Amino acid sequence: MEHYLAEQYREGLQAFGQLMPEALRAYNEFTSQCFSSGELSSKHKHLQALAISLYSGNEHCIVYHLETALNDGVSQKEIAETVAVAGAFGGGTTLSHGVILINGVMEEKQGTIQ
Repeated sequence: MEHYLAEQYREGLQAFGQLMPEALRAYNEFTSQCFSSGELSSKHKHLQALAISLYSGNEHCIVYHLETALNDGVSQKEIAETVAVAGAFGGGTTLSHGVILINGVMEEKQGTIQ
């Protein structure tokens, strides 16, 4: 089940793609390359993006990268460590996004995380 913020993001991209199909295609190709496994696994790249999203307060990207990392097999401990590192840079605001929004998504997905 997709969180409503991730769903909103996907819907927004589709609407944008109707107006700017080549720009969306280029964006999708670029991000696909950025997040594909290389020296770093896709999972670790999405954890990095999660930390950046937490730091910047981008709730849609927080949920999107969290859900993608979960699909890649991320553990609760890996998520907690990512939240901690992001919080070390961003302080209370970053940590609050991490402990509140991420906890909410995790509760919705209860039973799918090892």
